[in-house]
Amino acid sequence: MTAPEVSADAYLLDVREPDEWAAGHAPGAHHLPMMEIPPRMAEVPNDVEVVVVCRSGGRSGQVVSYLMNNGWDNVRNLDGGMQSWAAVGREVVSENGQPARVL
Repeated sequence: MTAPEVSADAYLLDVREPDEWAAGHAPGAHHLPMMEIPPRMAEVPNDVEVVVVCRSGGRSGQVVSYLMNNGWDNVRNLDGGMQSWAAVGREVVSENGQPARVL
């Protein structure tokens, strides 16, 4: 799934580290760092489309595999991650008052 193909009603799950999230993320995304997924996976919805994103698609791919192996069938990886999201002109916002950017 590429950045332009993310539906407006999808649950966008950003699994990057806190500094990456603060620097820039998709508006409306939900932040849950990759290493916190196992103890917090109950927070990941299983009744709507979940699109998992990281910087370039590697970590999010691992999270998608993990969730699928644990019963989620509604999760997809965002190919190219936030780098492709930003490259196609999708909005990026920051939490730290600085211009948004993808780390």
